Amino acid sequence: MPSSPLRVAVVCRNNVNRSMEAHSILLKRGFHVQSFGVGSRVKLPGPSSNCPVIYDFSTTYKQMYEDLCRKDREGYSRNGILHLLGRNERIKPRPERFQECSDPFDVIFTCEESVYDRVMQELWAREQATFQPVHVVSVGIADTLEDATLGAFLICELCQSLQRADDVDSLDQLLLAAEEKTGKSFLHTVCFY
Repeated sequence: MPSSPLRVAVVCRNNVNRSMEAHSILLKRGFHVQSFGVGSRVKLPGPSSNCPVIYDFSTTYKQMYEDLCRKDREGYSRNGILHLLGRNERIKPRPERFQECSDPFDVIFTCEESVYDRVMQELWAREQATFQPVHVVSVGIADTLEDATLGAFLICELCQSLQRADDVDSLDQLLLAAEEKTGKSFLHTVCFY
């Protein structure tokens, strides 16, 4: 990469599990990283699969944590949600929506195809100001604790490879190598700010 640090965004639906796991790992590796959700509200697993707990994006991770403790500390501790919210609070105060951020990035990683579609839709709707390229990559990470960790390490590996590369335009070759290594396939598009 050129002398400027790689600017990375990681986006999932709620900005709680997958994007925050990658945010945590990339931050520890010294990357300039931000994470986001694209949903209209934050939805967490509730007492049953068809009854999620829903919060506004303005709700802090600490407020969510305290609310879930009041509702069922043992249940939300057992399913790992309290752990996630505690980790998230150490990284930033609250979840953020990608649609509300105008910061430029070199690479935006999305955690599933529907999130990739929403990010692309948002970028295409914005007025181009600087015409700086941004690479958008869908990694395809299931929304489980284990898959979030594995996906975060894959994103980190891609970022480290990009950091060592001559330029961000070598991303296509890096993604092909990652596809061969992991058996995953990636969506990749270049947009402009």
